[in-house]
Amino acid sequence: MDFDLFLKFNRKNVQDRQVDTLIGISKGLVADGKLNQQEVEFLQTWLTQSQSQNENPIIINLLDKVNQILEDGVVDKEESDELFKILKSFSGENAVVGEVAKTTNLPLNIPEPKIIFRNNNFLFTGTCAFGTRKICQEEIERLGGVNANSVTKQLNYLILGTYVTDSWVHETFGRKIEKAVEYRDSGVPLVIVTEAHWLKEAGLS
Repeated sequence: MDFDLFLKFNRKNVQDRQVDTLIGISKGLVADGKLNQQEVEFLQTWLTQSQSQNENPIIINLLDKVNQILEDGVVDKEESDELFKILKSFSGENAVVGEVAKTTNLPLNIPEPKIIFRNNNFLFTGTCAFGTRKICQEEIERLGGVNANSVTKQLNYLILGTYVTDSWVHETFGRKIEKAVEYRDSGVPLVIVTEAHWLKEAGLS
């Protein structure tokens, strides 16, 4: 993951003992080059216990991902490989998961447009570096915008979290992006931007 962004927006949290422990756990889980069902379930238990003690956005975002993987009770190879890359990045190794979204691989509006917040509808998808979904939505409301619950023709801005990578089509949030692209291409004035652009326009970067 992009630790520079985590440090920028979650400096206090990154210094927490919880995250130090998570880094150590991640190193242990990826040491043998693979993840099995038992290891993912162990991680889920630890994250659940940690999340109940402190609402750390890093813990919450990773727990959301693990819960999605274990929702059907089975960790398949694709899910295992994806989580392995995330944990490997936590351990300090280079990994493609968490790279800032690339305009060549994501269906963004180019050039990046000016964002008008007041009275416009916003929806976040993917994982944001700024914080949890709730924190991001609070910023939208502070700026006079409205938080939407889904992709509709009334949506004005779809914001892709920093940890949306070029494999977005295979992610759980991929359908939201596809639907937004369909509406935009049909003439609906719907704009797709990165979290980084939203932060810049909001004066938060």
